[in-house]
Amino acid sequence: MPARFVYWMNVSLDGFIEGRPGTEGNDGDPEWLRIDEQLHRFFNERAAAMTMAVEGRIIHDMMDPFWPEARSDESLPGYLREYGEIWTAMPKVLVSRSRTAADHNTTIIGDDAIARLGALREESEGDIGVGGAHLATQLLAAGLLDELMLFTHPAMLGAGRPLFDSPADAVQQPLLLDLLEERTFDSGVTMRRYEILRR
Repeated sequence: MPARFVYWMNVSLDGFIEGRPGTEGNDGDPEWLRIDEQLHRFFNERAAAMTMAVEGRIIHDMMDPFWPEARSDESLPGYLREYGEIWTAMPKVLVSRSRTAADHNTTIIGDDAIARLGALREESEGDIGVGGAHLATQLLAAGLLDELMLFTHPAMLGAGRPLFDSPADAVQQPLLLDLLEERTFDSGVTMRRYEILRR
C-alpha cells in the first residue's frame, strides 16, 4: 500500500491556525495554544510513529534550528529534548523554490513539487506528516491528502489564517470525512483524526 499524507495542525475553534498579525506573546508563541507536557508527550508519540515529514518552508524554518538545538539544551524539560531528537532524526522533505540547502536529514523539492510528492507517496509506506497550510491545500486539491489530524484549542481568534488556503479552490464538492479517533486532553485541547473519503 502507498504511504498516507497526514495533515497535522493546531487549530482554533473557529478554524484558524494563526491569529491576526501582532497577537503573539512576548516569546513569539501564540497565546491561544495550550501545549502542556501531556499534549506534547502525545505529539512525541505520534511524531515517532511517522515514517517521514513533508514541510513547507515557513514550517521548516520554525522547526530548524530550534529542535536540533533543543536536543542538548539542559534547560528544557526531557519531553522537549525528546521531540528534538525525533524531529531531527526523521527523514524530511522541504518543499521550497527558494532554499537550496538544508540540514538534519532533509531533502529539498522545488519544481513540480506536488507531482513529485505524489510519486513519493506511491513509493513509500506508513504515515507521512504534512506541515503547512499552503502545502496541505495543494495536496488536497490534487487528491493526495489522506487524513487530517487536528488539535483543536479552546480559543476563538475571529480572524487569521484558515486551516486551508483558498479552500473553495481545493474543495470542488462537499468533502466527506470519517472520524478515526478522538481524544481530549486535560488542557481542554481535543484531537480528532479524520480520514478523507475518496469518491
